[in-house]
Order: sequence, then structure tokens, then C-alpha cells
Amino acid sequence: MTTSPEPTNTSSVRTGHLGEKPVHRIGFGAMQLAGPGVFGPPSDPERARTVLRRAIELGVDHVDTAQFYGPDVVNDLIREALHPYPEGLRLVTKVGAYRDEQGGWLPAGRPEQLKAAVEDNLRGLGVERMDLVNLRRYERDAPGADAAPLEDQLGALAELREEGKLDLIGVSSVHLDTVRTAIETVGIGQVQNPYSLLDRSDDDVLALCREHGVAYVPYFPLGSAFSGGPAALAADPHVAGVAERHGASATQVALAWLLARYDNLLLIPGTSSVAHLEENMAVLDVALDADDLAELEKVEPRPVGH
Repeated sequence: MTTSPEPTNTSSVRTGHLGEKPVHRIGFGAMQLAGPGVFGPPSDPERARTVLRRAIELGVDHVDTAQFYGPDVVNDLIREALHPYPEGLRLVTKVGAYRDEQGGWLPAGRPEQLKAAVEDNLRGLGVERMDLVNLRRYERDAPGADAAPLEDQLGALAELREEGKLDLIGVSSVHLDTVRTAIETVGIGQVQNPYSLLDRSDDDVLALCREHGVAYVPYFPLGSAFSGGPAALAADPHVAGVAERHGASATQVALAWLLARYDNLLLIPGTSSVAHLEENMAVLDVALDADDLAELEKVEPRPVGH
């Protein structure tokens, strides 16, 4: 049995870190800048580039991407909009998957595939080194689909780290034992897993990250759209009550709750809208107190199946 981390009032702490590098706790997840299904180009590429530029103006210094978003489309947009990159911008990518011609998501986790994917990201983004590379595993959503043992995958990324191609290694879509192995063998700077007010099943991983000072970056931060998470949050009376007290949206409250769980929990909400981006960046102004957190603990979980 795992114990949920005690809620703390860290929702307004503005700076976290990747390894030893300070970052704004609200970053930008670039996945939604691609076309429908994260496949192909967006209908309005200039709008996507405008969102990226506005994110930097608002203080974003942590952009999360992947070569298989598009594929290539999102990395190209980031390079076109932001290169030469501002000093201090941290570029984070993910490897371990590829897209087929129909846009399907398939594993690509053999060591040689991981190394080639890192090189593809370097070329696409126009950089010589990635700040962090996440190893995307399939153990949570497709057990048995991973193409190589974890130790071989981590070893391949560690070799690239020694070559100066990346600074930090992260893991994504993984269970507790994998996080522990990665911490003990190569050291990691980040875990990227599903976690939200509606799905707290990763509390044990979050606790391990806190113990070791590893950044925790939740995806599906509003619950899975596939199971109606965002709509459920918007309709929840506990969320609505807290939102009304703060003059905030349900989305802002749900994101502020995440920030309150751990002072090195980093958010990477994604959007293709400047207005939505600005709403997300204002989350740090929603400082939840103990009464708010107690009220939000009453929200009925709707975990994503693992």
C-alpha cells in the first residue's frame, strides 16, 4: 500500500530545476502544435510559431518536444520560431517511438534506434546537445512491447551523455521499479508519467522523485481526455467551489493542485492558442491554501488504465 504525499503549499513556488538547472515551473508542451492526431503539419503554421514566441515572452524556459511529433513538424516549428535560442532555454525531447505512414505510434526502443532518434532531434532542432532526453517505455500502456531491456536502453543514453549529446536522462510512461533502477544506474533528471487530480495512482513514483530531488512532469494533468477527464474536472463541485473562491478556471485549479504536491513538479501544458497559453501561465497566481487542498482531496478519482 502506498501513502499519498502530504499536500503542501508549494502551488505558488515559481522555480524548479532540471538537474542543477533552474527552470520556470510552467513550461510548454509542444505536441499540440502538430496537425490532428499529432500527425502532419498544423493548418496554420504561423499561428503555431506565434504561440511559441509568446511562451518565451511570458517566461517559459522549458520546452518539451519529440521528433515523432509530426514527425519532424514540431521540431521544425520550434527551430523556425525560436532559433537562435534564448540563453537559458531548456529543450527536452523523448525517444523510444516512431510513427508509421498512417500516423500509428510504434515502439523504437533498441539502443541503435534510441541513438539515431537523439541525432534526429539534434538535427531538427539545430542544436549540438539536448538538455534532457526522456526514454519513452511501453510498460504501462503495452506491456511486453519494449524492444530492448531497460539496462541496454539506459546504457545507450548514458553513452550519448558521455559524448556530450545530452545533459540529462529522463524516463517516461514507467512504473516505480523502472524509476528506481534508472536512478540507481544512470541517474535521472526527470520522470514523465500520467498524474492528475483525477488520477493519483502515481503517488509512489512522485514520492520517490521527492526523495531523490528528481523533477516530476505529469502528462494528462487534467486527467485523460480519452476518459473525459477535463470535462469531469469542469463539472466537479469541489473544483468549482475552489475556482470560484480564487476567480480562476477549473483548469487553473487542477494545475495549481499539481504544483502543490511537490516543489519540483513541473508543468508542460500544451496548446495551440495564445489565449489558452496565457491562462496556463497564470496558474502560479492561484495560491491554494490548506482549506482548498482539503476540498480538492474530495474529488472522485478517475484513473487512466495502466
